[in-house]
Amino acid sequence: MTQRRRITVVTGASRGIGAETARQLAAAGDHVIVNYREKRRRAETVVAEIAAAGGSGETLGADIADPAAVAAMIATIGARHGRLDTLVLNASGGLERGAAVDYAMTLNRDAQVHLVRTALPLLGDGTRIIFITSHQAHFHGRKPVPADYEPIARSKRAGEDALRAMIPELSARGIALRIVSGDMIDGTIIVRLLERRDPDAVAVRRGQAALPTIAEFAAEVVAACRTDTESGHTTYVGGPDYLRGSVPREADTGAASVSG
Repeated sequence: MTQRRRITVVTGASRGIGAETARQLAAAGDHVIVNYREKRRRAETVVAEIAAAGGSGETLGADIADPAAVAAMIATIGARHGRLDTLVLNASGGLERGAAVDYAMTLNRDAQVHLVRTALPLLGDGTRIIFITSHQAHFHGRKPVPADYEPIARSKRAGEDALRAMIPELSARGIALRIVSGDMIDGTIIVRLLERRDPDAVAVRRGQAALPTIAEFAAEVVAACRTDTESGHTTYVGGPDYLRGSVPREADTGAASVSG
């Protein structure tokens, strides 16, 4: 069955944006591999929902910050499917209590690059990598960032820059990199954590414009997986105030589209 479907991995897909993206991709016809770090039962629930809706999916646990776990995950995908058509880089973090000082950079930059490099043997001509980020990270250094979100914003911008630096290498293999950047997404764990630590920062964002929902943002991720745009293309979801008067960095190659 999976030979007739696109094989897609969504990292950090046991809840929130990742879970909804997995559900929508499966509804669009992909065989979705729901990656998770610890929440196996949640991931299994997502796959059960996919199956109940007539879609195809499976769970695959791996901490993407653990090189050995990543190697095992990619080896499993290779053994089961022989290829990977889409890699959605959704997993991120940095607000976890008790995390090491360098954890945000380890996860949001180093782990993303390592995962892409490990997956390269399975990614062929016409395949796609989608990096999910936030406006607060994408515009880091040009727009204000809530103090508690600074480590995530800085590290995710570093991760985006590192992946963009790989575009020539990826393009030579026929692999396209796409970026989907969103304002704070209503209902996500990050927004809930920020509301506890710095409720005023979230209130300010809500005052600018309606925050995109998880379903709305996931739909744009799915569109990025499907549409044919040049490598480096960025889709912006919500946050119109971020976009007014903003000039892309030289590193931000590719065109851009705006939703919401």
